[in-house]
Amino acid sequence: MSRVTLALVGAGLRGQTYARHAQVTGTGRVVALAEPDPVRRAAAAEEFAVPQDRVYADWSELAAAGRLADAAIVATQDRQHTEPAVALADLGYHVLLEKPMATTEAESAEIAEAAERNKIMLAVCHVLRYTPYTQTLKRMLDEGAIGRLVSVQHLEPVGWWHQAHSFVRGNWRRSDTSAPMLLTKSCHDIDWLVYLFGRSPRRVSSFGSLTHFRAEAAPAGAAARCTDCPIESTCPYSAKRLYLDCLEDPERRYWPLSAVTEDHTESGVLEALRTGPYGRCVYACDNDVVDHQVVSMEFDDGATCSFTMSAFTPQEHRRTRLLGTHGYLDGDGVTIRTVDFRTGEEGVVDTSTTAGASAADGHGGGDEALMDAFLEAVATGDGGVLKSDAAASLASHRVVWAAEEARTTGTVVALASAV
Repeated sequence: MSRVTLALVGAGLRGQTYARHAQVTGTGRVVALAEPDPVRRAAAAEEFAVPQDRVYADWSELAAAGRLADAAIVATQDRQHTEPAVALADLGYHVLLEKPMATTEAESAEIAEAAERNKIMLAVCHVLRYTPYTQTLKRMLDEGAIGRLVSVQHLEPVGWWHQAHSFVRGNWRRSDTSAPMLLTKSCHDIDWLVYLFGRSPRRVSSFGSLTHFRAEAAPAGAAARCTDCPIESTCPYSAKRLYLDCLEDPERRYWPLSAVTEDHTESGVLEALRTGPYGRCVYACDNDVVDHQVVSMEFDDGATCSFTMSAFTPQEHRRTRLLGTHGYLDGDGVTIRTVDFRTGEEGVVDTSTTAGASAADGHGGGDEALMDAFLEAVATGDGGVLKSDAAASLASHRVVWAAEEARTTGTVVALASAV
């Protein structure tokens, strides 16, 4: 397989993850990059040995240079996906696009149309489709291990500290600057459920709200910053505890600590917490996204699915129960308990997933497997090795927007079409 050349658009944590895997495996190499932050831009250029004449401060400068690589990794902030994805598709780049596709349905449709118009491969980073666990589960369903799938119960345990890091203090805390949490965090899960069922639901409803991370929930005596707070040591959301503890763990230094500061010393972390957004009290931020949400789905054959996203958990693998006419599956992201109604036999399938659930762990092996599949698809011209295309990603995103409409209007929303 020939080595794929890549343009990296956005050299943040997600972009770095995909580019590093390509480089480590020797199946891809970064030959151009665009990154607005000068420190990150310089670091990425050095790490990936990108010539200075192909290092840009803005994606538009990279696009103006014409097609410089076989494919592009678009890992900009959520609201900055559409313009580079469309422009690069128009130049003939195959595109690996960080999820979500975009923050509106119209912009996501524009990206899908650009991929179709230019006959390029577009892979949205729905990494959960690619894990060994998912592939085992999908194969069992497709082979009829539990008969017809009738009902699913699925939990996404966001994790109390992850909620505080990303969705209270971090970049995804507000719908007006990012998007609703169901899109930014849980489009992974909605897409995964659509993948298991093999089609979109016909109707959805949803409930959820921002219940805890708000001013009125602050304990007595809480200060505006953890570095100044007299009760910080007893608070489960202490920024000092979270980020100082990361110093002892190489994986956690990469994420979440690198989002806070590149100075991985105790003094550097404390200075970032005194002056930056990640040191704020979780009860004194400007966040507005939900901290828990449920989505109910009904499919064309009467099958149902309930999805729960909650901040108030450990951060660990998703948990899913799948109830069929002939059997039952209970999965925890690593193992799958099986019950066969016809024979009474029970068992446990070990999917050999060794990676943890977080971004630092590669999402259970999904990050690496997605990148491997994308590079193979580009190198061989065979888009069939990808687990989804532009149309499939757009369809699962539409389920998310329908669920958000249901949540905000208190209605049951019918989808225009199920695919």
